[in-house]
Amino acid sequence: MGTTSFLTRTRSLLRIRNQLVRECLAELLSTFVLIIITLSGTAQKITSFETKGNLLTSYLAGALAVMVGIYIGGGISGAHMNPAFSFAMCLMEQFPWWKFPIFVVVQTLASFVSAGAVYILYYDAIWHYSNGTLTVSGPRETASIFATYPADYVSIANGFLDQVIGTGVLIIGIMGIMDTRNKGVPKGLEPVVVALLVLSIESSMGSNCGCPLNPVRDIGPRLFTYVAGWGPEVFRWVEGRGRGGD
Repeated sequence: MGTTSFLTRTRSLLRIRNQLVRECLAELLSTFVLIIITLSGTAQKITSFETKGNLLTSYLAGALAVMVGIYIGGGISGAHMNPAFSFAMCLMEQFPWWKFPIFVVVQTLASFVSAGAVYILYYDAIWHYSNGTLTVSGPRETASIFATYPADYVSIANGFLDQVIGTGVLIIGIMGIMDTRNKGVPKGLEPVVVALLVLSIESSMGSNCGCPLNPVRDIGPRLFTYVAGWGPEVFRWVEGRGRGGD
């Protein structure tokens, strides 16, 4: 009885009653899980010289991470995890505009922290693979573990169009899945269907720019690489990177 009473009092004290704070924490946690799994899938592929992972496993990691993130925060914040989705929801008047910048900040913070966690997790592997030099280009570059970079042949205009189309297909697909007037997805399986949508886009539109589909999936980790030792080159359009846009 004493233990039960203590746990009950503890839960009561720790319970967050402010709805906005609850939503921000849910968004923070869901985005953190999304990005840490996504980046870890790429880190495992790259640092193992593709002996313990390949392009398909990294795509699967990213898609399944979306599913897990939705299950974590979907019932509280909607698990946006993506400013593009938050923006689309605002345009459709299903999300208040005043919350939009708050969610973007939370999502960016979560992705930055996730990148740091992946760096710690794969610290030895990154330094072993890179021969002790953190670079953005060349055969042993490691910046693409964290952010996405274009293939050598992709122009700025084509890269921009690539992201507009890929993200647009993602948003349209999600809106179609969410629309109750369409063929319904079995309740509780919506995150699985969204994950399959993400996997299909990654498998068909990933070669040009790595298929981030999500601004914070790129900007948060890119900011991390800037402060962690890769330097300002992470913000430049780099040609001749060595491995292309994988």
